[in-house]
Amino acid sequence: MTLLVLLAAGFAAGFVNAIAGGGTLLSFPALMFGGLTAIVANATNTLALVPGAIASAWVYRQRLRENRQLIITYGVPSVIGGLAGAVLLLATTEKLFRAIVPFLILLACVLLVLNEPIGRWMTRRANLNPKRHAILLWGSQLVIGIYGGYFGAGIGIMMLAAMAIFLPEDLQTANALKAILAVVINGTALVYFIVAGKIDYQLGAIVAVAAIAGGYVGAHVAQKLSPRWLRAVVVVYGAAIALYMLGRG
Repeated sequence: MTLLVLLAAGFAAGFVNAIAGGGTLLSFPALMFGGLTAIVANATNTLALVPGAIASAWVYRQRLRENRQLIITYGVPSVIGGLAGAVLLLATTEKLFRAIVPFLILLACVLLVLNEPIGRWMTRRANLNPKRHAILLWGSQLVIGIYGGYFGAGIGIMMLAAMAIFLPEDLQTANALKAILAVVINGTALVYFIVAGKIDYQLGAIVAVAAIAGGYVGAHVAQKLSPRWLRAVVVVYGAAIALYMLGRG
């Protein structure tokens, strides 16, 4: 039963990430169901979903080559923030983290709901306000990196919002930067989790393989499904998990 749940959750996480985002809301609770503590489940989930993040960044490789300087500039706070968030996570007690998790999941649900409005806002900002505020975006990227290293769900939407405010770009360029910076944040945190010995490789591998398969299928059916409705399903599921955890706590 545990194996089936992990395979299903991993596949679903990869699938929805390819179309609408929010896969962490599916895979993280499944890893806890598999018997992991909340902190180890969170760290292992980073391992499970990094391959999909790399694949997403690879899709934007041409735009990334055109924006190397931006990647370097905002990669620095992403590394610092990702490491700081990972250190903060492992410094948190299991009891405290389990108490915080429902609120982090609810935050991720809210961010998922805001995904489309933020995308439309970005398009308007890019057309109307070409000013760039590099220092402010550097600072916001540092904060997002800390959150990403600590929990991570919704960092892509956070980055899109920050870019809309401080670095108006077209949506495709912003999506490319978001994809590679997510790899940097999660990859940095993952290295720390590995060194700290907080990864369950067996369960992580199961979810990762299933997530890759789900991402592959999702990429091929993306044009046939509504991201809005799929996102709504994930939000309802995430909210139900959060409320369940609050009820148990």
